[in-house]
Amino acid sequence: MSQPTPQPGRPVPARPPERTAAAPARPVDPGALRASDAERETVVERLRVASVEGRLTFEELTDRTAAAYRAVTRADLEELTGDLPGVGAPVADPAPLQVRRRFTAVMGDCKERLSGRIEGELEALSVMGDVVLDLRGAQVPSGEVTVIATAVMGDVKIIVPDGVAVELSGHAFLGDRRVLAREAEPGRRTPVVRVRANAVMGDVKIVDDEHHAPIRRAVAEWWEGRR
Repeated sequence: MSQPTPQPGRPVPARPPERTAAAPARPVDPGALRASDAERETVVERLRVASVEGRLTFEELTDRTAAAYRAVTRADLEELTGDLPGVGAPVADPAPLQVRRRFTAVMGDCKERLSGRIEGELEALSVMGDVVLDLRGAQVPSGEVTVIATAVMGDVKIIVPDGVAVELSGHAFLGDRRVLAREAEPGRRTPVVRVRANAVMGDVKIVDDEHHAPIRRAVAEWWEGRR
C-alpha cells in the first residue's frame, strides 16, 4: 500500500518507535549483597556459641569477631562461619575445664599456654621470678577472662589475642603496670581480658600477639601476602 503524500503545511505524523525485546535481568549473587549491622551481630553471636562449644579458641574468637565487624558483604560473613555447624545443629559438649587456676613463680619461672575452658578467675603470683600466661589458645565461653596478677620484685606477663579489649586496674609501688595492645573499637561486643594488677618493685605487663612477637608476626603477614 502506498504511503499518503504529505500535504503542504500539514505536519507529517511521527511513526511509533519499534518495540525491542527487553534484556533479561542479570542474576544477583546473594553473597555480593552488602551486609547489614544486624547480620554482623548475628554472626558475632554464632561465633560466641561456637566458642562455648569449644570449637574456637580465645584467639580465633577474637580474630573472627573483629573480622565480622569489618565485613562488607554477606560472603565475607559466610567465610567466617563456613567451618562451623549450621544453625540448629546438635549442641557439642564443652571443652575440657582448665583445672589449674593459680600460677606461681618464687625465685623461678612459670610459663603456661592455656588450652582448657576458663570459667573463673586466674591468679598469677611472681616473687623474684617470672610468670608468663598465654591466653590465646584457651577456651573462653563467656568471652571474658579475669586475671589477678601480683608481682613482688618479679614480672608477670599476660599474652592476649590481637583485638581483645583489656581493662587494667590495681596499684604499683616502685613498679610498673603496662598494656601493650591495640585498643578495641568502642561499641562492639569484643572479648575482654580484665587484669587486677598489683606490682611492688615489679612489673605486670599485658601484651597482644603483635607486641609479643613483632618479628614473627611481620614474617607471617609477609608470607600470607605472597600466597
